[in-house]
Amino acid sequence: MNILKTDFKKNKYIYLMVSIVVAWYIIFAYIPMYGVIIAFKDFNPGRGILNSPWVGLDHFKSFFIDPNFRRVITNTFLINIYDILWGFPAPIILALLMNEVRSKIFKKTVQNLTYLPFFISIVVVCGIIIDFTSTNGLINQLLSHFGVEKTNLLANKDLFRTIFVGSGIWQGIGWGSIIYLAALTNIDQQQYEAATIDGAGRWKQLLHITLPGISSTIMILLILRMGSIMSVGFEKIILLYNPLTYDTADVISSYVYRRGLLNADYSYSTAIGLLNSLINFFFLIGANWLSKKYSENSLW
Repeated sequence: MNILKTDFKKNKYIYLMVSIVVAWYIIFAYIPMYGVIIAFKDFNPGRGILNSPWVGLDHFKSFFIDPNFRRVITNTFLINIYDILWGFPAPIILALLMNEVRSKIFKKTVQNLTYLPFFISIVVVCGIIIDFTSTNGLINQLLSHFGVEKTNLLANKDLFRTIFVGSGIWQGIGWGSIIYLAALTNIDQQQYEAATIDGAGRWKQLLHITLPGISSTIMILLILRMGSIMSVGFEKIILLYNPLTYDTADVISSYVYRRGLLNADYSYSTAIGLLNSLINFFFLIGANWLSKKYSENSLW
């Protein structure tokens, strides 16, 4: 206890800063968890949470037999898989390429151009996508020169996932590369000097020095990404999709938005959200266990 008091007096300002963060999480992350119990109730805003009738697992059972169950689960999973396959390596590749650039002016220019889309509002980004993919949009104008017929690309359900994931890569590739560029600076430069003396070219240095040097960072971020494999933000989805593309565009979050907010079915949407969080949690645990077993990198 004396040690704790001494440490508190010595670092009281640090404790003060930490207490603000802890308070934020308690107020906005932990206390709201109390509302999760409406997933097991037939929630009525007039009666309140405690006085609403208990229905147990009825909402979960209803979701499993819901005609939309297979569609939203499949779409959510596939969009995340495509994003992991194409979107996760993209910032790594950009960081590796930037690390090989010797011109500081060119490097700064590319960094600024790739960082900029991240700070653009998602509403503005979706507006740009809609304009570019419209029948008379820029993309169709370019494709028409190669004999491709002009069509509304966003109305094509087979192209929705490609447009969604591709635009996400464009918006986040620069920002995502920052942490990898930071990790690259921690690699001992003497290793490169020794490799050069031994006759290793840039490609071999990349394979045997650079990639192993940032492998722990890559694995930690991959584990965290696996923890959200069943999560897709509803904002971009509802701004881009339409009834014609529901078959490939409707995901769990957009379905929860329609059922919970538009149809005021709060208990049912909460049950779906809780199930989604549990699936993500188990994916996170599994990814961490596999990483710890095979690569010795883990979150705990």
